[in-house]
Amino acid sequence: MSETPHSRRVGPPHRPKLRRVVERQRETSPQLTRDEKIKAFQGWTERGYIPHRDEPGLTQFVTFRLADSFPAELQQEWEKLLNIEDARERRIQLEACLDQGHGVCRLRDERLAQVVADALRKFDGTHYRLLAWTIMPNHVHVLFEVSEMPMKKILQQWKGATARAANLLLGLQTSFWQSDYWDTYMRDPDHQERTIRYIRNNPVKAGLASDWKAWPWTYVLNEE
Repeated sequence: MSETPHSRRVGPPHRPKLRRVVERQRETSPQLTRDEKIKAFQGWTERGYIPHRDEPGLTQFVTFRLADSFPAELQQEWEKLLNIEDARERRIQLEACLDQGHGVCRLRDERLAQVVADALRKFDGTHYRLLAWTIMPNHVHVLFEVSEMPMKKILQQWKGATARAANLLLGLQTSFWQSDYWDTYMRDPDHQERTIRYIRNNPVKAGLASDWKAWPWTYVLNEE
């Protein structure tokens, strides 16, 4: 069904500028090899929200969130944030909105947080290498090194397995995660260190713990 002039947008916002940014990145970035394409790496892509860069060898910071973490009544506010031109400022504003704790915040349930933690650890060292993660009440941050499995497939594994387990525990049949995710690749060691600090301090900043080590759902490599 086509969208009428008065219908409300419920899917990804239409962002022509984002499409042009991704097209320029494709033109200037190294081309994926045939083997990388066979493995389903996608390089630069977009789905109307933010750009994704999925290539082997990158260290990726991803955020995925519960389906109700951006309620429908905040749709206009959400689209304004997505239209912020500066990528870093856009991410700061979006994650500040997440930290307000919208939705049911099912990850406060320790059973569900444990399901997510177990899923992250399951293929650590084989499909990817975990550097840091934290599980917040309505979203999850993960910093990891990509090797032979595309980031998109890794996220599909995490979200698919945890959604099935969570719905089984809760006796529900509903969308558990938001379909998309946010990702940022690490440009240099300083960028990576800042990201680790952000992950580590996110529960403290959100008022969930007085010290990052007191929050049971945070992991930082070599700092346990």
